[in-house]
Amino acid sequence: GRCSAPCVGLIPRDAYAQDIAAAVKVLEGRSDEVNAELEKRMEEAGEALQFERAAQIRDQRAALQRIQAQQIVTAEGQPDVDVFAIVGEAGEYAVSVMLVRGGRNLGTTSYFPRAALAEADEALASFILQYYADAEAPAEVLLGSNLEEAASLSELLSERTGQRIEVRHPVRGLAARWVELARENAVQALRMRLAQRAGLDEMFSDLAGMLDLPEPPSRIECFDISHTGGEGTVASCVVFGPDGPLKKEYRRFNITAVTPGDDYGALRQALERRYRHVRAGEVSPPDLLLIDGGAGQVSQVHAVLAELGYGDLTLVGIAKGPERRVGHERLFVYGAPGPGTPEGHSPAARLIQRIRDEAHRFAITGHRRKRARRYNESVLEVVPGLGPARRRALLKHFGGLQGVMRAGVVDLTQVAGIGATLARSVYDHLHPGS
Repeated sequence: GRCSAPCVGLIPRDAYAQDIAAAVKVLEGRSDEVNAELEKRMEEAGEALQFERAAQIRDQRAALQRIQAQQIVTAEGQPDVDVFAIVGEAGEYAVSVMLVRGGRNLGTTSYFPRAALAEADEALASFILQYYADAEAPAEVLLGSNLEEAASLSELLSERTGQRIEVRHPVRGLAARWVELARENAVQALRMRLAQRAGLDEMFSDLAGMLDLPEPPSRIECFDISHTGGEGTVASCVVFGPDGPLKKEYRRFNITAVTPGDDYGALRQALERRYRHVRAGEVSPPDLLLIDGGAGQVSQVHAVLAELGYGDLTLVGIAKGPERRVGHERLFVYGAPGPGTPEGHSPAARLIQRIRDEAHRFAITGHRRKRARRYNESVLEVVPGLGPARRRALLKHFGGLQGVMRAGVVDLTQVAGIGATLARSVYDHLHPGS
């Protein structure tokens, strides 16, 4: 009931744009402006005898005021501030960044910089420089510790922005409370990360014991294939390390020139493309490779790996158990005499299920996006005079095929390259008999 349903036309475009602008102002800490605007709109609706609309705006205003009341630390009229706090020790730091806009705490984000040899102050200074490489610094930056480099940071950030940036460690007042809050968040973030890592360490160790590996793997890759009736085939590769999923290293492969439904052919193509980059030194090789399948698929994949020079890689096929029940999978390790069946709720089984499910999710998401793009294009392909560039322009302008379907002739002419005649042709093809 919270969605105003702009995608199905239940709210006018100008009203939805007004709501978006108000939301942006709230996120920027300008809630008072939004309150004033809502009050004005409520009065106008009342004067126009639109009492139901006035009641809706009243409820919106009340909800916004409740959110304002829940702000932990506020100070009306205060300048914009970024707050940084670091906790931990060399190689295991957590940095909490809290944004304060218009005196309102907009929340914190935690980061875990890799600084194996740096002291905390050095790691924090380095992190701040990297953080502001992509973000604009406010007039004031507060630190959870008294950095020797504070003056240098202030000078450097001021040069970058062209305005005076003060970097300091507050010891009293509201600013000190902000710093303490950021530090508390960093402590909690590091505690949760260490607990998660302890669980992952147990999973990796248990997996190493089950597969008879000399040590827990430091890098695991898993491939999966997704398609619908052999169409729109996409292969995924997900990567896991001791800290969990390494999402920046995930890859998808659009499969071409393969017989529809030939999952092995699709997997072979994905492996060849992936391991060419590995062989070139562009990607680190895994210690363990997981695939979906049994002994036959494992044997075929090993042949591909051997051709690419990775025949010694530990290869495991994950075959679904009886009635495809989760927790009853069988593992086919290349070179082993027979399959193994991990205990259903063992740490190793949970890790394998998690990695396999992530590979499947990543593959099917890519396949659905590819299928949606293809569907949108194919519906418009039959319109005479509507080439690929104009099709893309229409879809981009209206946010997809549904938006194009809802557009009138006049709306269609607002897109670059779409004249009145072509707009009428598009409309008639999408609404036959209208």
